[in-house]
Amino acid sequence: MMLACATALSAQDRLRIELDNPRVEPVPLAIPSFVAENGAAQEYAAQIAQVVAADLVGTGLFRQVSQDAFISNITSFDAPVQYPDWRAINVEGLISGAVNVADDGRVSVKFRVYDIASGAELGSGLQLGGTTASWRRLAHKVADTVYSRITGEGPYFDSRVVYVSETGPKDNRRKRLAIMDYDGANLQFLTDSSSIVLAPRFSPTGDRVLYTSYETGQPQVYLLDVGSVQRRALHDESGAMTFAPRFGPNGSTVVYSASSGGNTDIFTVDLRTGARARLTSAPSIETAPSFSPDGTQIVFESDRSGSPQLYVMSATGGEARRISFGNGRYGTPVWSPRGDLIAFTKQNDGRFHIGVMRTDGSDERLLTVSFLDEGPTWSPNGRVIMFMRETSGADGQAALYSVDISGRNLRRVNTQGAGSDPAWSPLLP
Repeated sequence: MMLACATALSAQDRLRIELDNPRVEPVPLAIPSFVAENGAAQEYAAQIAQVVAADLVGTGLFRQVSQDAFISNITSFDAPVQYPDWRAINVEGLISGAVNVADDGRVSVKFRVYDIASGAELGSGLQLGGTTASWRRLAHKVADTVYSRITGEGPYFDSRVVYVSETGPKDNRRKRLAIMDYDGANLQFLTDSSSIVLAPRFSPTGDRVLYTSYETGQPQVYLLDVGSVQRRALHDESGAMTFAPRFGPNGSTVVYSASSGGNTDIFTVDLRTGARARLTSAPSIETAPSFSPDGTQIVFESDRSGSPQLYVMSATGGEARRISFGNGRYGTPVWSPRGDLIAFTKQNDGRFHIGVMRTDGSDERLLTVSFLDEGPTWSPNGRVIMFMRETSGADGQAALYSVDISGRNLRRVNTQGAGSDPAWSPLLP
């Protein structure tokens, strides 16, 4: 999809949320239905405003002021804003927008964000364009811009999630890969449920997915093209079991675990040349590797100290340093796209947690606790973590949840049925 962008007015950036504040009160936003500039735009104007509102309110940083409370409304995109009317109902931010659908099916969306307290526009008005089929992406782009202007953080709504869709009873689960918009819309299945699939991971460009399949009877890593759904095995060494793959930041290097002859170690493979390199050779189990964003280091899980812990080594192998020292067992580490934190799963005293720590192991923070939480994945801006939570008992179900890195705003992610092993894409192009 092509998105066009045009600037309009200059900005005064006064409306801000400090995300690291331990107490963040949701900012009251007014998001009237966008103005339909022609008859064909009526349907899209209302839907786009609804998705924008859902994106922003879903962060826990904003609350939507009911339209029943409005004193004035937006009937023309270019009409002056009646700031006193919005202050009277305690609105702090106002989003106004307009939608036009051309005869050729192109949709254009223009919008402005206003700081009601200061009586000024926040940033410049923008116009985005796409096809009618891409109207949800346009809405996510609008919400991303509003979110970034108010928080100062990078966007993340215009992204997708690949995960394992699960059906059937707990003792006979059928699993297949599924991909959806970050909010659960536009679901598409990438594989059938004829064999168990695990741990899908996006490429840095979001057009390919690595995953583990048991279709041969033992775990093997496959590389799948999202557009064509064509795939190929990654490692063809006879008798080797491969699993836990992740792309490097250059998109051409893959790191993964391989088990052969009773030993499990970490390898890399160059997708262009097929050249493989072995990074570890310890008698312990080395798995769940994840590159740092700059590609120079790898964090991984190892039981070399007697229980699963987290270690960091050079991306070319060599000596590793342990970074986890709290009570319990640590696993599934994944480096933040910002490079400042590592997310992980922790098991301690019969409970599971999703946590984060700095890359040297300091400042460990546990964000969740439940019967079973595992498999964290980062939003593109490094502010939100998605993970799998499974309930206990014979009828326990797996579901996707998200939480921000402060531990606030724990919420279930919308999926069609049960789901596990989420992986968040980068921002869509």
